[in-house]
Amino acid sequence: MVLSIGYGRFAAAVNSLLVTILLCLPLLCLSLLSTSATAHAQSTPAQSTPVKLAILGDSLAAGYGVKPGQSVPARLEAALKAQGRNVSVINHGVSGDTTAGGLDRVDWMLADKPDIVMVELGANDALRGLDPAAAERNLDAIIAKLKAAGVTVWLAGMLAPRNFGPEYAQQFDGLYKRLAEKYNVPLYPFFLDGVAQDVALNQADGLHPNPKGVDIIVERLLPFVTKNLDDYAASVRRPARP
Repeated sequence: MVLSIGYGRFAAAVNSLLVTILLCLPLLCLSLLSTSATAHAQSTPAQSTPVKLAILGDSLAAGYGVKPGQSVPARLEAALKAQGRNVSVINHGVSGDTTAGGLDRVDWMLADKPDIVMVELGANDALRGLDPAAAERNLDAIIAKLKAAGVTVWLAGMLAPRNFGPEYAQQFDGLYKRLAEKYNVPLYPFFLDGVAQDVALNQADGLHPNPKGVDIIVERLLPFVTKNLDDYAASVRRPARP
């Protein structure tokens, strides 16, 4: 009788323990899965970090005469986000800036730690009739400095006003292609493509795009940007759509 009662109590205790273990198993599994997921997330680079694309430029990048949200960098970022691309476009445009001014600002711009820099400079050099050779030296130094900092470089070209004569135009227009070939960087041949000299797309000064003109610039520029974003992503082993 005593043994029977003892065994009964022992069996009840074992049963109680088994029930407790069975009830706790799902919670234990969830805890292990959560820990594993956290560890994996910590070991995998965060894909939510945006690619930083800075535009080092003049008034055409700065957004002279239009609202901040209507500038080329702002509209370009919006167009990229509409495609699902996680890209932050940083506006480093200064109205009136020349290639010499851009060279002076490179270190300041690098403080933002951009992944890619599109160099959009030279329009003011041409408008002032400055020596194309000097503009080429400045842009050369800018590209060299950016590459030395480990930054991917894209180059946006400009065309000289034709009133300076064919010789000036030939010297100036050709410098962008020469630099692109020298440094093996992507070249967008003419930043104002589709907009230059179109009264409907420019402000009253005939030089700076109005909001409609900005949209045309972004529309024309977008395939160049997306193609080179994909090339950049492949080079750093990121997903093809950053």
